[in-house]
Amino acid sequence: MGTDGRYLEKAGLRLSDLSGVIPIDGAAYDVPEQMKSGPGIMQDTYLQAFGTDPERQRALSPTWQAVAPNAPAFLLLHVQRPDGIAQAKALEAALAKAGTPVERRDFPGTGLKGHMEINRSLGDPDYPETAVVDAWLKGVFARR
Repeated sequence: MGTDGRYLEKAGLRLSDLSGVIPIDGAAYDVPEQMKSGPGIMQDTYLQAFGTDPERQRALSPTWQAVAPNAPAFLLLHVQRPDGIAQAKALEAALAKAGTPVERRDFPGTGLKGHMEINRSLGDPDYPETAVVDAWLKGVFARR
């Protein structure tokens, strides 16, 4: 949604209506790449979600859609999963190439267990990574 305004337009919004986007530990920013090299344990899930049509997979991939315009800013978060790290780095590069402000932060936690923890704990004041997001949001809203 933050790299393809068509989804927002269907809801009567524009990319400029967003202050920023915080994807959390994603591994499908480049769906064709994930289908090719992602962990086998998740392949059935990816097939169900994205299908086998390469054109559809690219259309659903933020990395493929990250040419400007994009949402005004991105904070990419990931734990220590090789596929998630690679996907976040590639999206970061695509956004930066388009001139979109982007930060990438890696957090502790490995594999699917780390993925579940960040999804369950982010926002909890006792989860140390929440402070990173809070500081980023404060900066983004100060610029608006």
